[in-house]
Amino acid sequence: MTAETTTAEISLARQANDLARDLARANPRIYWLDLAVTATVTWLSLWIAVTASPAWALTAAMVCVFALYRGISFIHELTHLRTDDVPGFHLAWNLLIGVPWLTPSLLYEGVHILHHAKDRYGTARDPEYHPLAHRPPQELLVFLGIALLAPVGVLIRFGILAPLSFLIPPLRRFVIARTSGMVINPGFARDDFDRARSPAWLAQEIACWLWSWTLVGLVATGRLPLKVVLIAGAIFGIMTFLNQLRTAVAHYWENEGGQMAPLDQFRDTVNVPPPALLPFLWAPVGLRYHALHHLMPRLPYHNLGEAHRRLVQALPQDHVYRSVEQSELFPALGRLWGRMGRR
Repeated sequence: MTAETTTAEISLARQANDLARDLARANPRIYWLDLAVTATVTWLSLWIAVTASPAWALTAAMVCVFALYRGISFIHELTHLRTDDVPGFHLAWNLLIGVPWLTPSLLYEGVHILHHAKDRYGTARDPEYHPLAHRPPQELLVFLGIALLAPVGVLIRFGILAPLSFLIPPLRRFVIARTSGMVINPGFARDDFDRARSPAWLAQEIACWLWSWTLVGLVATGRLPLKVVLIAGAIFGIMTFLNQLRTAVAHYWENEGGQMAPLDQFRDTVNVPPPALLPFLWAPVGLRYHALHHLMPRLPYHNLGEAHRRLVQALPQDHVYRSVEQSELFPALGRLWGRMGRR
C-alpha cells in the first residue's frame, strides 16, 4: 500500500463521513411502513397468482417476484441494524418473510458482516467473494443458473438436514458450517458454532423445520393444492435468480485472493445511481448503492440516496467515487462477460 493510496482512501472515507454523518440514524417509521407494504403486496399477489385466471395469475406472479425480492432484501439491513435501532424489526421480518419463505435471518447474520472486514474482503476468507472476472465465461452461467435450485435447497436444508442434524452431531457441524449461510465463495465454512446454539438461531431453524413439514403434510393430505407450492416455489426460484443477476454486477470481481487495500476494495464495488430507474426493482432496499454501502456500512438504506447526492455534488467529476458507477444491469453483465472472455 503506497502513501498515496493510503492518503486517498483516508480522504474518501473522511469526506464521506463528513458529508453524511447526520444520515446514520435509521428511521423506524420507514422500516415498518416499507416492511408492512412489502409483505402485504407479497402475500396478496401470491394469493392472486394461485387463484386467478391465467392472465391475472401471471401478472400477479411477476408482482410477487419483485415484492418478495424486496422483502428478502431486508435481510441485508438486518445484518447492519442494531436491535435497538428498530426494536422488534428482526422478529417481525422473520415472521412475515424469513421463516415462511425458508430464508431466516440466521443465513445472513454472522456471515455478511465478514464481507466487510478489511482483512477479509476479496480473500479466500470472504464468504461473499468469488473472482468471477478471472473465470471462464461459462462459469457465469453456472453461477446464475444454480440460483434457480434455491427452492429445493431450502427445503432440503430445513426439512431434512435440520431435524437429522439435531440427532447426529457430526452432521450438525456440517450443516452449520456448510449449509447455513448465503454465500458466494464455495470454499467458505462457518465456524461460529456458539451462535448456532443461541435461542434466536434455534427458534428460526426449528420454525423453518416445522413450517416445511407443515407444507409437505398439507399437500400430502390434500388440504393444500400442490399447485400452490409449485407456484410459490417458481416465484422463489425466479426471485433468487434475479438476486444472483444483481450479485454478479455488485462487484468487479478482479481480486484473486490477496488482501486488498481499502481503496482497492472500494474500487472493486459498484454503484448504479440515478438516472437509471430499473435498479429500484432489481437492486432494492439500497442495494443499488453497493459501493457507497461498503464505504459507510452503517448508513440505513433509506438515506443512501441522499448520501450519494451529497457526495456527487461535493466531489469533482473525476473523483474516484464516480469511477465505480455502472449504468444498468445488462450493460454491466455484458462488461463482466467481456472481461471473463479475455482471461
